[in-house]
Amino acid sequence: MSLTLGTGPLARPAQGQVNGDLWAALPAHAVYTHPLQERIHGVLAGRTVVDTTRAVLLHETGLLPRWYLPEDDVAPGLLVPSSTRTTCPFKGEARYWHLEVDGRRVEDAAWSYPAPVAGCPPLAGLLSFYPERLDSWWIEDEQMLGHPRDPFHRVDARRSSRHVVVRVGGEVVAETWSPVAVFETGLPVRWYVPEADVADGVLAESPTTSECPYKGVATYEHVVVGGRRFEDAAWCYREPLLEALPVAGYRSFDGDEVEVQVGG
Repeated sequence: MSLTLGTGPLARPAQGQVNGDLWAALPAHAVYTHPLQERIHGVLAGRTVVDTTRAVLLHETGLLPRWYLPEDDVAPGLLVPSSTRTTCPFKGEARYWHLEVDGRRVEDAAWSYPAPVAGCPPLAGLLSFYPERLDSWWIEDEQMLGHPRDPFHRVDARRSSRHVVVRVGGEVVAETWSPVAVFETGLPVRWYVPEADVADGVLAESPTTSECPYKGVATYEHVVVGGRRFEDAAWCYREPLLEALPVAGYRSFDGDEVEVQVGG
């Protein structure tokens, strides 16, 4: 995220500043690749379909990064050519591949650029998969959450003594002098409140969850106040990943009619 979105140097419109005209030297739509050192493997129907230590990460203006993996590191006989074709003005014509494993067929699971356009980084011989179309992805021996991580993206969770007041629908639902501030590349600061500092009875269980590759699995709660229910206005990382450990069990709030006031 940090190179091509938000405040990143390849984002458009640019928000940072350098001592030169960096953006005049770059195309309006930038495509950048670099090698990864991790072992990456994907699993479908209990079988490892791709296993590589030669992955490339592609960054593209306005888009999340994507893995491109050597076609030679896909298990033999599993890729079936598809008639699907798409064209990207920055990378060329993409051809697609179905994936067949033990009678299970996943349509257009992957694509490649056999003849990238001039100026595009070298993508010939590489494939990219839709991550969600496989059952799981593993980085070394840890299962991936969400989308591939960007090595230029970071999360810093900092304990603070600033005064934080959360209002929903105009009513105070949380107030604390011991929040945790989460500074995440390209995103606004998020303030997390200890559970003990959330008003009694305002949180109601929600089935909603989400996955963040940097923070972990978030569970959501509705906020019920003033006779109204604000859907999924609070969330919590009960077992956060290492970068977000200080927010374990804390609540953060966002959404319509949610106001987070931060004092000194």
